[in-house]
Amino acid sequence: MNLLNHKKKMILIGLLIAIIALAGCNEASGDEGAGEIVVYSARNENFVDALLEKFQEDTGIEVQALHGGETIVNRVKEESGNVQGDIFISNDVGALEHLRIEGLLEPIEREDFPGIEEQYRGEDNSWVALSARTRVLMYNKDLITEEEMPKNIWDLTDPQYEGEFAITRGGNGGMIGHVSALRNEWGDERTMEWIEGIKDNAGAILQGHGDIRRAVGAGEFKFGLVNNYYFHQQLEEPSNNNVGVIYPDQDEGEMGAVVNAAGFGRIKDGPNDESVQAFVDWILEPENQQMFSNESLEVPINPDIDVIEGARAITEYKVQGMSLRELGDVWEDTRRLIEESGLDLEIR
Repeated sequence: MNLLNHKKKMILIGLLIAIIALAGCNEASGDEGAGEIVVYSARNENFVDALLEKFQEDTGIEVQALHGGETIVNRVKEESGNVQGDIFISNDVGALEHLRIEGLLEPIEREDFPGIEEQYRGEDNSWVALSARTRVLMYNKDLITEEEMPKNIWDLTDPQYEGEFAITRGGNGGMIGHVSALRNEWGDERTMEWIEGIKDNAGAILQGHGDIRRAVGAGEFKFGLVNNYYFHQQLEEPSNNNVGVIYPDQDEGEMGAVVNAAGFGRIKDGPNDESVQAFVDWILEPENQQMFSNESLEVPINPDIDVIEGARAITEYKVQGMSLRELGDVWEDTRRLIEESGLDLEIR
């Protein structure tokens, strides 16, 4: 071998050693969170995207997000034989518990859930609620006074309020949870009477709560039935923000305001186990629990996390007594009841 070839060979060997060493260094110092996770979400896209972007930045795990609103529950069911998703983020505990009962969620591998009491988790810890929302009556102060407002949910059937308020269509997750609680409180017969009454009495049946809060703020209706965070959203608008809120059914002998919650569940047999565990550990960190609830102006389930300015913690008013865990038992029946009433598909 001549000297020139020998030098070339030594250079090549040196380059090879350097490449191997560099690869080993990168492997040792690389992002431990490298991987991917598939997240299905029924929540508002803006809230969830911001949350998942932070998760991706903090962990290096690539997030594939599918936003499907109320259709996500059906998608999880349809994919049970060929699971694609890892995490389901829901606006409604009823949907999460329904999937658990159907055997489509699996336990989260964690011993402790700081600040999240058992009543806000699936009995097998397959889902966890992080933020609460309460059903309230938001009203336009230019059109109606607090004294003139109805003070309980049944009053929405009173002819004196005919045409003055707006509700969502019955298929909305918030309405399903609300009707489930009323069934628990009143039974099906009176609940159906209430559904029929508000359907006839409402001035509008709209697609979502955002439509209601904007319409009330603009003075198209005197008041509307919404989740409490929509009230706070309207207060932040640069105009049309002269609104107030009534927490209904607070008097002695009344049932209290209906509460539901948003949270996440672990989809059974999801393809990315390690990333799921990383997501659970990450989302339960206090700053991320706070982001989950406060970005949407909801109230944290964890009492150690501050509520947004001007909001009322769920310990500060009377709450209807149905356990959130019970929502899953009646979720499907409630949907059928609403469909039978015609409220599910009606928008006017």
